[in-house]
Amino acid sequence: MKVAVIYNRESTKVINLFGIPNREKYGLESIQRILNALKKGGHQAVAIEGDKDLIDRLEEFMPRVIKGELPGMALNLSYGIQGQARYTHVPGILEMVGLPYVGSNPLAHSLALDKVVAKMLFVQNGIPTPEFAVIPTPDSPLPDLEFPLIVKPKNEAVSFGIQVVDNSEDLKNAAQAIFKEFGQAVLAEQYIEGREINIGLLGNGPNVETFLPAELIFGDTGPQIYTLEDKKRTSGREVGVQCPADLDDKSTCDAQDIAKSAFEVLGCYDCARVDMRLDKNGNLYVLEINSLPSLGEHGSYVAAAEAMGMNFTALINRLIQTASSRYFGTPEPPSLQTQKLAAKDVVFGFLTKNRDLMEKKIESWVNISSRTDDPAGIRVAAQKLDKTLKEIGMKPVADFTDHRDIWTWESPKGFRRGTLFISQLDVPRGLNSGYEYFRRTPEWLFGEGIGASRAQLVQFEFMLRALKSVRRFSRTRVGFACYADEGRHCDESAAILTQAAASASRVVVLKPGNVGDFMIVSRRGQQQYRLIVEGKSVKLGQSGRHTDIMKTLYMKLLEMSNLDNKKARIGISAVDFKTEAFPERLPHRVQVLIQASYPTAAKGRELHAALKRIFKGDGLKWNLIAISERPPMLERKVNLQLIKTIQDIAGQWDIPLLTESSLWPSPAGMVPDTVPVACGLGPVAKDLYTSREAVSRISIVQRTLMMAQFLLNTAEE
Repeated sequence: MKVAVIYNRESTKVINLFGIPNREKYGLESIQRILNALKKGGHQAVAIEGDKDLIDRLEEFMPRVIKGELPGMALNLSYGIQGQARYTHVPGILEMVGLPYVGSNPLAHSLALDKVVAKMLFVQNGIPTPEFAVIPTPDSPLPDLEFPLIVKPKNEAVSFGIQVVDNSEDLKNAAQAIFKEFGQAVLAEQYIEGREINIGLLGNGPNVETFLPAELIFGDTGPQIYTLEDKKRTSGREVGVQCPADLDDKSTCDAQDIAKSAFEVLGCYDCARVDMRLDKNGNLYVLEINSLPSLGEHGSYVAAAEAMGMNFTALINRLIQTASSRYFGTPEPPSLQTQKLAAKDVVFGFLTKNRDLMEKKIESWVNISSRTDDPAGIRVAAQKLDKTLKEIGMKPVADFTDHRDIWTWESPKGFRRGTLFISQLDVPRGLNSGYEYFRRTPEWLFGEGIGASRAQLVQFEFMLRALKSVRRFSRTRVGFACYADEGRHCDESAAILTQAAASASRVVVLKPGNVGDFMIVSRRGQQQYRLIVEGKSVKLGQSGRHTDIMKTLYMKLLEMSNLDNKKARIGISAVDFKTEAFPERLPHRVQVLIQASYPTAAKGRELHAALKRIFKGDGLKWNLIAISERPPMLERKVNLQLIKTIQDIAGQWDIPLLTESSLWPSPAGMVPDTVPVACGLGPVAKDLYTSREAVSRISIVQRTLMMAQFLLNTAEE
């Protein structure tokens, strides 16, 4: 499970600093100790400051989860930054954004932090607590209580402002100091001469457990209370913790029962520490309940847990399990032990556990440039891919590899009569266009080629690694063809791709899925033409006696535009012009790049014939050259069962998977008619080949799981 340890230390990332500042801080060593304990427990853990950037950092660390995957959890250690009821600030944010967390909710924290309200609730529920009174303002009369008294701020913790006073003058001075320093009401309560006993609690409802009583040993010097200086270890004395405290059985049981009652009355969750005093007559009095018990190395809560048989690592992980039980109804997060789970659940566990690693691998791929016109970059990328796949156990297929535009690998059983996956390696962007570096937002990963290529390369890698995690890789017939001439319309790789596809029982093209969780069931074909028009070279002013090449060409292009027909799914346009002219003369030669899309091969032939009819005559020389052709992907019956199988797998995991058609061509159109093919099963992407190209983070793990499950099923055939 992903666990975010949320704390406050720097306290600078806020809009403004004002009001009552937080004075409670965890040390960095303590935070690291907690992180280490979580990692030993098998969790992925990071520490995050509880400031105004908290939500963004949580979203980055904990992207949306898929069915069966527990959401991340926060281990809340935050005392807040400023203002009143600071303990409630981070839990309130976590509740707002829907993130489970360890510890009490905002209401319980607020009640526990307001010592007066807490004591009123204790009194109403028969929980013993010292007599008390509130001094609301500096001008208020002093309470009529028997000395000695202990005075403290009404809404502070960690012994801030605490003093023992023996007379009215000292009480007045102590109260004035609290008003001046903390700007809040003063709580004055009867000082209980005796021993200080702490009871730690862990759990919820009827299953809440009480630790053995821990006693604070103050020694013979200084006040017999736990001061702020003691907690900071600057008082010059060592306050020890004895656990279990030297109490008889009755006092132990009474202390534990009282602590449970206090925990329940304030509505605390998961953990707390109840501080009590035991007088010379054996009477127990609740001083306060700490709804955020310190997990510091020298705290009584940690010492009591150790006395109960839980070392620090066990305690921290027990806190996570306790909160998990409360939120998810299970005693602990589901085990990922392969020997106890079905193969599909092991695959699920492997992939969800490695989400961070998958994103890091995608980032490493984004950092490798392999644009279509960069043969050196493509060679580096191909070498990286070859090394990765060989490490897994794939082997090159020489018959379907030319080491320039296409490479093919297969599993030990080969891919003939199995599944061939196809993806691209190049990024169709010009060498002079700006490079887009990797960056992350809560929902998307951005970077050059990340949607068109990079995410799919990692997707396929982890599909294979997931199969290896259940020892099914060697039994699976699977191949991977990766081409590097998408930017040249697959001119060089097309023949090999078609031959490789003909050897497989089914083909899956890892083109990106469309936004909206779509896969692609049909694609238009695409043709590119170079139209060369030549006429006479004339001076400006002579054009009236000769055919105006530009005017004539424009009229022809206007006629061509009439072929564009959305209903017939035909699109056509001129996309580039180049003119040639001698100095001081009008153009005598023009090259036009024309791009056309069409739904079927027959429509493509009709379109070609129509263009030939348009571009002729009028005293000019016309030359229409077909320079590339991308066949359409049709909605063939042979594809239906493959598509249904994949959708059924998606449904098992509640992965949204819809179908639609696409204007863009893909290698799916090169697959022979007899071979089932599905396309658009890479992670969902947007803004391909632009500076905003991005891939959906949740779709990376969703679609990797979906296709790994697909391979797992075929391995069992």
